[in-house]
Amino acid sequence: MSATTVLALLTVAVWVYLVLGRGFFWRPLLLPDAPSPPRWPSVAAVVPARNEAAVVGEAVTSLLAQDYPGRFAVVLVDDHSDDGTAAAARAAAVAGRAELTVIGARSLPPGWTGKLWALAEGVRTVEAGTPPDLYLFTDADIAHPPGALQALVSTLEARQYDLVSLMVKLRCQSLAERFLIPAFVFFFAMLYPFAWVNRPERRIAAAAGGCMLLRRSAYHQIGGYEAIRGALIDDCALARAVKRGGPIFLALAETTRSLRAYPRVADIWSMVARTAYTQLGHSPLLLIGTVLGLGLTFLAPPSLVMAGGPGGWLAGGAWAAMAVAYVPMLRFYRLSPLWAPLLPAVALVYLAATLDSARRYYRGRGGTWKGRVQWQSQR
Repeated sequence: MSATTVLALLTVAVWVYLVLGRGFFWRPLLLPDAPSPPRWPSVAAVVPARNEAAVVGEAVTSLLAQDYPGRFAVVLVDDHSDDGTAAAARAAAVAGRAELTVIGARSLPPGWTGKLWALAEGVRTVEAGTPPDLYLFTDADIAHPPGALQALVSTLEARQYDLVSLMVKLRCQSLAERFLIPAFVFFFAMLYPFAWVNRPERRIAAAAGGCMLLRRSAYHQIGGYEAIRGALIDDCALARAVKRGGPIFLALAETTRSLRAYPRVADIWSMVARTAYTQLGHSPLLLIGTVLGLGLTFLAPPSLVMAGGPGGWLAGGAWAAMAVAYVPMLRFYRLSPLWAPLLPAVALVYLAATLDSARRYYRGRGGTWKGRVQWQSQR
């Protein structure tokens, strides 16, 4: 048996496992219908915002327009913006149903990432008044439909979760977004199968920081944001901490959406390069393993097909399985299945961005976001 045939068999084995043995990650998992709770708990939304003047108005308006029967308030934390973010947020509050408070974050202390400090500042403000039952942590570039909070609370209360998180629907309009964004969600689900995240007996935990509903009791049980204050991938760090004490739930959102545009490949590249090497724990060995793993999984099948021979037919089966697995995510984003065979090219872009993430880290520019270089303390 030739080396190419052995390699082709390996690619087939990998995709058989991924399709059948990894929590059916390729099937989009949505928020389930849930009955209304007997009592609607009070909720406080905390929104960190740094230079988000272009989108914060729409995000705040969507929060203040929530059709929520219980007590609901919104605190926006201006994280040292220089583009009028706070003024744009206040202007959006004119006709809202809920109460909006806008505060400025104090100076960033050593050991904290900027976003987590802003979130902690928002919690501090809320706790100085009447503490809520639940916290909604959401980004300043997220638009929520009017019934979003009701649906989140109903799911959390009906299933007694400590944390319910939605991966919001990312913008998918430009050519770069259509090429790369559905795969971003596909790869995230492959890394963190939602079905496994949602099982209490599984150790794997993840969340999506754009929309997280958390019990206040769970927040304090884990020690608040101070317990993960240096985490660059803060949403997954929070999910891991919470899941040690109670169940969590993660799903895709159909109508809660991101307002952030990625018009160029370079914009998505920067998003990936900001945290990819952190995801690998800044480990050169894990980086090498990732390169080899992505190469075998996504790049070897089309390469072997182009080479021809018996191994090419086997590799063609792996490539076909890859494309078929990708189609449900393309449909979720209302894109043609004709994008599916291009997944190896998409994976190559993400692999290159991961290598660039390592390069940035070793050059002292890891985690740069809106002009601030973030550092992650390993805890």
